[in-house]
Amino acid sequence: MFGLFDSAEKKARTNAANWLELAGRVYDYRRDVLAPALLAELTARTQELRALLLEKADAGRLKLGIEALEHVLRRAGGTHYPKSSWTENIEFFLVAAIVILGIRTYFVQPFKIPTNSMWPSYYGMTPEVFPTKADEPTPQNEALRFLTLGARTRRVDAPVSGEVLLPVENSRDGRGMVKSTVVPGRSWLIFPTQLREYRVLVGGQFVSVTVPFDFDFDWVARDTFFPTSTQGATETLRSEYLQGHFVELVVDDGHGGRERLQFIKTGKTVQVGDRLLSFDILTGDQLFVDRISYHFVRPKVGDGFVFRTGSIAGITGPETYYIKRLVGTPGDTLEVHEPILYRNGSPITGAPAFDKNANREGLYRGYFNGHAENRAKYLLPGESLTVPPQSFFAMGDNSGNSSDGRYWGFVPAKDVIGRPLFIYYPLTHRWGVAP
Repeated sequence: MFGLFDSAEKKARTNAANWLELAGRVYDYRRDVLAPALLAELTARTQELRALLLEKADAGRLKLGIEALEHVLRRAGGTHYPKSSWTENIEFFLVAAIVILGIRTYFVQPFKIPTNSMWPSYYGMTPEVFPTKADEPTPQNEALRFLTLGARTRRVDAPVSGEVLLPVENSRDGRGMVKSTVVPGRSWLIFPTQLREYRVLVGGQFVSVTVPFDFDFDWVARDTFFPTSTQGATETLRSEYLQGHFVELVVDDGHGGRERLQFIKTGKTVQVGDRLLSFDILTGDQLFVDRISYHFVRPKVGDGFVFRTGSIAGITGPETYYIKRLVGTPGDTLEVHEPILYRNGSPITGAPAFDKNANREGLYRGYFNGHAENRAKYLLPGESLTVPPQSFFAMGDNSGNSSDGRYWGFVPAKDVIGRPLFIYYPLTHRWGVAP
């Protein structure tokens, strides 16, 4: 970058040295295929420019020497010189790809947070619900929100008039209180992926909406139909259900058959053509992960913690990367007395999220025990655990909505990747150094 301030003579000498390097490469790789006269001319022009460089000729003479050598190289260079724009572009992208892969493998890796297990420290995909059509963004604002927030719109109108009912999920493999079905889809219109389809009953007719697999639709249901609730999304719907605000119906199962389902009564009635659902899906935080520090320093309690899942028996499916909060190192004893997580007999320290959860400050809801009926294995009520050697224990900051170590156990030390470094997208108040 400081070459901008070099003298004309120094720039000319640097340029001449580069041309001599190119000429040497052409000579080494093509001398056996060049005509003797052309090879002799290449040798002569190369020696002349080298002599000018050695005698520290002025910029004007060096320029003439370079032009003479370049004239020969045009005839003798083959694929080395001159290069087509296609060749230059391919070389550029290959070098860029090698550099990026090297940086990603050894130094910094981009990572996207899909779920809200670490919310509100890190955001996964979250909805923004619009109560009325007047509240919805204009087309211009939608484009801006897509660029800055990764926002993707979902607008669903009522096909008939009637009360809105939410089908209850009874399967352990479901996500939240609202029943969903896993369906095939495409990511970026190209790559095969899995999506979730949610069906809402309106006046006896189902209306469906498809969202990303890890998206929390209960959040949409709460903010749309129970906007005054101060509880979490799933807790709100469960509370409505437990209070008896549900009905049981036999309905179409979507596959040509019939099934008996329970439905949460939302208390909302719509008319045909009314906006039934209106929300944007905001992308999860995208951040850079520091892959190098843990080669030199030991992971410490309180770190944001990224690791591979391939060696964790309790996590099925293809190997992927998880991000949680490191809460236990080898030899630590952990237990939960809601809402406080205890480490070695004392309330855990080492990260602001620990204190905020303990005090249920702001959006932090505290730490929760695992429960056997939800297939948790560790930190059940009244139980403690000790972290074994060469292992770590990790939990989500959003303990009430986190599949973490309580369910699948310990993270092998060899699978630790690194810690969050910097949130680079979306462009919100969270942009900057990762907490």
